[in-house]
Parts: sequence; structure tokens; C-alpha cells
Amino acid sequence: QLQAYGGGLVQAGGSLRLSCVVSTDTFRLYTLGWFRQAAGKEREFVSFIHSSGSRADYADSVKGRFTGSRDNTKNTVYLQMNSLKPEDTAVYYCAATLKTSSRPSDYYRSQIYGYWGQGTQVTVSS
Repeated sequence: QLQAYGGGLVQAGGSLRLSCVVSTDTFRLYTLGWFRQAAGKEREFVSFIHSSGSRADYADSVKGRFTGSRDNTKNTVYLQMNSLKPEDTAVYYCAATLKTSSRPSDYYRSQIYGYWGQGTQVTVSS
């Protein structure tokens, strides 16, 4: 089970930190992803952080503004979002997978993730 929280309403240029707690005894084995879905649009990749913790990657639209991290002692993955823009407004979902791939691009696809959280709304006002 994944529980995401930390969303809210923020002005453009502001920051939010999303958290996602994963209920499992093997958290360290999971690669964690963040996706978002704006109203009327398809779900899109935002970020992932590998189970090793040594690799994280981001969508071009958030690169340099968002930072992913994980705390294996708390079974939690974070998404620090800075310099938020109105176009970042969406429901943000965390996802987890035990599948491994040598191609980082595989983690950009929602299909590799078998577990999903319920989503948390982020609204950025202009």
C-alpha cells in the first residue's frame, strides 16, 4: 500500500514537498516513481529514484526544479518541488516496482509500476 500526501495550494514560485509512505518490509528493493495527471490530460512521468538510491531521473519539464529522494529507514520517498509553475498543477501519484531494467527509460513508463498510491492534488496559482 502506498500513501501519498503533502499536496496543496501554492503560489507560483513556491515550494511543496510530497511524501509517499510504502507499507512493505522490503522497501529498499523498490524503485519508486512519481507521475502526475492534469485535468483532461494523460498521466505523465515526473521522476523516479532507483532502488539502489544511486540514480534518479526527471522529466525535462521539471528538471532543475524537482528533486527526488528516499529514506529507507522510514519507507518513504519524497519529491521536493521548487519554483512551481501553474502548469505543474495536477494530481501527483507515487508508484513502486520490483522490476529491474538496465534501461532507465523503462522507468518513465507507468506500465512497469505495479503499485500505486491514491494521489495528492497540487494546485499552483498564478
